[in-house]
Amino acid sequence: MNTPQTRRSFLGKLWFLLGGVALAEAFWLAGDFLRPRNRRTRRGTPSSIIVAGPVERFETGTVTAFREGKFYLARLDDGGFLALHRECTHLGCTVPWRQDEGRFVCPCHASSFDIHGDVLSAPAPRPLDLFSVRIENGIVKVDTTSPLKRNVFDASQVARP
Repeated sequence: MNTPQTRRSFLGKLWFLLGGVALAEAFWLAGDFLRPRNRRTRRGTPSSIIVAGPVERFETGTVTAFREGKFYLARLDDGGFLALHRECTHLGCTVPWRQDEGRFVCPCHASSFDIHGDVLSAPAPRPLDLFSVRIENGIVKVDTTSPLKRNVFDASQVARP
């Protein structure tokens, strides 16, 4: 015989189903949290070499932002290039370039850096990190695999055309 379903048994099954959904969602969130952020599973891994463009595109004494690689490309007065990481070395805030002041100024704690990335005012403990720059056939390329930590600006860090 077919016995009618009671309200209590229906609610018990509903709670069991909702608990299973919540458990599945918790596992999905935990897996998403533990997976590395820079890994793209379906589209392939993005290239870590950013082609900035021809040397002539960049005027001396200018700074150009590159969103894709999270860096600034500085063309120094002597014609050399530096690729500076956008993150402040104090707490990792994005440091914008202020053209009118000729320096990078952190909006979080007022650290400032010159065009070489050297600290002009604290609390930043060290200069901005660098990315490796190379110039091949007049084209500027930046390797954004990992930023290079440094303690002071050195002329050997500049890529020259």
